[in-house]
Amino acid sequence: MSATEISLTQALNPQRGRTPITKPRSNSIWLGILLPLFAALLWEASVQTGFMVGRLMPPPSHIIKTLWNLWQSGELTTHVIATTLRVFAGFALGAVIGTLFGALTGYSMLMRRLLDPALQALRAIPSIAWVPLFILWLGIFEASKIALIAVGVFFPVYLGVSGAVQSVDRKIVEVGRIFRLSGFELIRRILLPAVLPSYVIALRSGLGLGWMFVVAAEFMGASEGLGYLLVDGQQLGKPDQILAAIITFAVIGKLSDSLLAAITAPYLHWEDRFGRDT
Repeated sequence: MSATEISLTQALNPQRGRTPITKPRSNSIWLGILLPLFAALLWEASVQTGFMVGRLMPPPSHIIKTLWNLWQSGELTTHVIATTLRVFAGFALGAVIGTLFGALTGYSMLMRRLLDPALQALRAIPSIAWVPLFILWLGIFEASKIALIAVGVFFPVYLGVSGAVQSVDRKIVEVGRIFRLSGFELIRRILLPAVLPSYVIALRSGLGLGWMFVVAAEFMGASEGLGYLLVDGQQLGKPDQILAAIITFAVIGKLSDSLLAAITAPYLHWEDRFGRDT
């Protein structure tokens, strides 16, 4: 049996001939915490010994105290919820549109020649350049913020889907036709499994850019959100508040990425690839 037929057989029967995958060991979580913990301890020691100036670079102990005070007052919860809802809405909108356009340009040469040059040109525009235009079109309320986040999410999803569809091995599709798979079965059993790993990576990249674009979005007259917390800290000269907002961005960004990876993992259980946890 050829390698192409073996790949098709594995796609049609994902459990056949596959080594059972065990769950990652629990200590892998702690391994991921070691580097940030070491950096925090080094940072704290540098400030306490006078090697770094604590006024502009508050130590982690001071930042934790600031986060605790924001939590106690309820401000942190309010800002986190506001930002998370904006990112979720912008991500959903950008991912849907990016998926549709990516599928179109990946499948159709005509659509690729028609749409891709303009979309690639738009992709080169800096995020901040969209801000005055969206304010002019949509005002300073939620619509403009969600639209800006959706723009950030759209391009990595679009590129990921379009590239994945174009890279599907033509031989696998031909073997599927030899097996007399219907159009729907061909898509479900061959095209989707071939595209899905790249699609998940594109979604995760889009989500990461969504968290980046939300900062620019919340500069547009927001009164709530972590971006507002950043601006407020800058205007009032509170570096501890700025760093607290940055750390919060990092934590909830990582949590959302892990959540997306966990949601999509069951759909990729058939993969037997290098680097997979065993």
